[in-house]
Amino acid sequence: MSAIHKIITSVASAAVLASGLAVATAGPASAATCPSEAAPLIDGATAEWKLRCSGNNVTVQGWLQDTRTDGKCAVVRINAGNGDYKTKSACSSGVREQFSFTFAGTRSAQVRLAVA
Repeated sequence: MSAIHKIITSVASAAVLASGLAVATAGPASAATCPSEAAPLIDGATAEWKLRCSGNNVTVQGWLQDTRTDGKCAVVRINAGNGDYKTKSACSSGVREQFSFTFAGTRSAQVRLAVA
């Protein structure tokens, strides 16, 4: 096997492994416009959120909870349609955190629950 072929094979294998790890730690994303709500449950975390709009602003409001004693945290990641980004974490099994973020200039957001 040539050196170039080995390098390409190694890079491709690393990319496949990395994408598998990312999928394994993140839950379903909710890309939505107002009004919308979701209640995802993944291994180690649960959450519930609602998107509400007023004028050209979207508010993402809800809670998340860590459901496993593993040293990791439940994390909600919000990518708003205007490019803004916010996160909220809940760490330690049974800990529930509330969140409310308002984003100006958009009526949409992608919200994802993960364990990190």
